[in-house]
Amino acid sequence: MTIYETERLVIRNWTQEPADLARVFDTYSRSEVVRHLGAPQFPLRTPSAAEETVRRWHDRNARFGAATYGIWAVQRREDGLVVGTVMLKPMPGVDESRLTDDIEVGWHLHPDSWGHGYATEAARGAVERGFAAGVAEIYAVVAPGNEASMSVARRLGMASIGRRADWYGGEELETFRLPRP
Repeated sequence: MTIYETERLVIRNWTQEPADLARVFDTYSRSEVVRHLGAPQFPLRTPSAAEETVRRWHDRNARFGAATYGIWAVQRREDGLVVGTVMLKPMPGVDESRLTDDIEVGWHLHPDSWGHGYATEAARGAVERGFAAGVAEIYAVVAPGNEASMSVARRLGMASIGRRADWYGGEELETFRLPRP
């Protein structure tokens, strides 16, 4: 199912199809992708772990309402290659009755798709989606030292507000904020 489109990209749900699962595994088993994520499930060690990852994302999307939030595949329009993941979602620990507070935009791309502007383009569409749904401000949180992701946040027009440890188990993360225009 298509969630939204940009000039070069189609943002859609991840599927349990073999091509999607292979791409999830290939992306999230790579140390250069997961080194900044701080998530205990990564790196993926077996192809079956990709299936569980996609199932977890579907469960989370359903819980938070696919109409606005989700963790989605980023597919290149020209040839159908999935270049990575984009997300617009409540931060961990957000009160589920107040789903417009502490909303995060994020992105994870396969290394073969770095440097083409896909992260910025996909994330810009997610930010627009959040603002259209009434979100007052959107955050990006980035591991210290992840200069590429900090650059994406800046290209989105987000301002650095320093390091915060409000989410993700108290880990100090570089935090960027963008208020609704």
